[in-house]
Amino acid sequence: MWSSKKQMMASLRGYWRSPMGPKTTHFWGPMANWGFVIAGIMDVKKPPDAISGNMTGVLCVFSMLCMRFAWMVRPRNHLLLACHAANESVQLYQLSRWANHNWYVTPTEDKDDPK
Repeated sequence: MWSSKKQMMASLRGYWRSPMGPKTTHFWGPMANWGFVIAGIMDVKKPPDAISGNMTGVLCVFSMLCMRFAWMVRPRNHLLLACHAANESVQLYQLSRWANHNWYVTPTEDKDDPK
């Protein structure tokens, strides 16, 4: 049992001191970016006419660029990659809701409007 505790502590100490550990921006940057994902998930409950197509498109491009950066940077930042992959999924879903609403929903006529 002692050896497993020592191994666990050595592993935790190694992670703490690693270039991807919680002492670095490689850790805290992705943690902060999970806010985009949470906000996107919370917006799923909103009606589609409240979605900004421009902003959602920009967030899609932003997440694609950040995924490429996370893959190309050394050491690879898997936390950032996962965060932006999740954000890309959420934003693409929101963009599809916006597009369906704006292109396929016909506006209904007012019943109170006499013509």
